[in-house]
Amino acid sequence: FVFSFYPSVVPSVYTIYMGKDKYENEDLIKYGWPEDVWFHVDKLSSAHVYLRLHKGQTVDDIPKEVLIDCAHLVKANSIQGCKMNNINVVYTPWTNLKKTADMDVGQIGFHRQKDVRTVTVEKKVNEIVNRLEKTKVERFPDLAAEKEARDREERNEKKAQIQEMKRKEKEEMKKKKEMEELRSYSSLMKSENMSSNQDGNDSDDFM
Repeated sequence: FVFSFYPSVVPSVYTIYMGKDKYENEDLIKYGWPEDVWFHVDKLSSAHVYLRLHKGQTVDDIPKEVLIDCAHLVKANSIQGCKMNNINVVYTPWTNLKKTADMDVGQIGFHRQKDVRTVTVEKKVNEIVNRLEKTKVERFPDLAAEKEARDREERNEKKAQIQEMKRKEKEEMKKKKEMEELRSYSSLMKSENMSSNQDGNDSDDFM
């Protein structure tokens, strides 16, 4: 099962996921979403915590209060880290997590070290941890099915965007053709007017 936590310190609703053990951490690594941000105590054993951002948000958009919540949750779920002060918590987008066949269960690396960030937790703040614990929900999600549903939705959105882009291009081509035909017609009418004026001049001369 997976624990879900809900920070209540900001207007927007965010969900924080944490596996019960390393095997569930493995599933969270495997079936993470592009909107997920991974948290872990630096250089110490700890829970793997995932913050699910809203679509379109990046790691730069994490509210400070939510960032602090995630860091304290990781610290509180580290056997060594929970007893220490001034610990570093590392976090990075899920897309930066690297998993190879030779790694142990629950172990990960990074594609780009420069995309790994650090936040320091000076000491445990019971108010934060207790508040998060009150929002704790035990879930038994089908992570693979949820990931597939999310990816299917994204594929449909991209398909719709491509169709809309093609429709607009077709509309633009139609307008362009109509404008060209209009210019051609205007030019033709101007030539006819010139001929008509000449005819009128001949008539005046005859008079």
